[in-house]
Amino acid sequence: MTDNNKGTKITLYWLEQSRSHRILWLLEELQLKYELKTFKRRSDKLAPTELKQIHPLGKSPLLTLEPPGATEPIVLAESGAIVEYLCDHFGSAKPTLVPERYKPGLEGQVGGESEEWMRYRYFMHYTEGSLMPFLVMTLVNDCTLLPSSLSIVSIRTTPPFFVRPITSIVASQVESQFLTRNVDANLAFLEERLKTAPGGGPFLCGKDLTAADILMSFPVIAASQRLLKSKKEQEKYPKFAAYSKQLENELGYKRAVAKVEEVDGKFSASM
Repeated sequence: MTDNNKGTKITLYWLEQSRSHRILWLLEELQLKYELKTFKRRSDKLAPTELKQIHPLGKSPLLTLEPPGATEPIVLAESGAIVEYLCDHFGSAKPTLVPERYKPGLEGQVGGESEEWMRYRYFMHYTEGSLMPFLVMTLVNDCTLLPSSLSIVSIRTTPPFFVRPITSIVASQVESQFLTRNVDANLAFLEERLKTAPGGGPFLCGKDLTAADILMSFPVIAASQRLLKSKKEQEKYPKFAAYSKQLENELGYKRAVAKVEEVDGKFSASM
């Protein structure tokens, strides 16, 4: 951390079972002082309306920063943007969170980037751009939102018994024709990326934990819990399963979990 950043008040608005836990983990890795405000989901599983007082969309994570002398806080939304901003300004506390960009002697040249950095840049965008949409669609395929009651219910089992065969067929067709093969393709892709990680891994960009791994942690852990429940499923993607456990066993991750348990009483990583 540079002298210019000392004294900045940081507040994280954390929502249960959400992407916000990644930001809490990053704050722990950067050894920053921060205030943690936790929120529960409503009965319809959406974020509480209080978050709209911080940002118009009312989503989590949200992070505010108040530098000394500032007249109003900086409000940051979107996980990737928050991670990049924190690494830009406070990354000196743990430089390995962002790999060296260029190979020696190739600074500033097109194609001179290191493999570690190229992977880092890719996975910073892949997380939300490719992986999360399919996991969210998998969840939505099993559940839907009923406007009348504003509650999330199962497409397969909640409708009246005489309609269930139809809704079950629709959900099964979406799953078999679209979701399963796309989810499997992404898991196979990550399995291959972990096998070929620089230096043998165990992380996606090499031997060191990076901010991209932290950003990947939510979908990876959620996918492991929802999709790799059996030993047979775990054996199909052994590197992926091991990677998920590696992330959960990182000291920074555990400190973040302990922080939530201290403030909120319990912690759940699942979607």
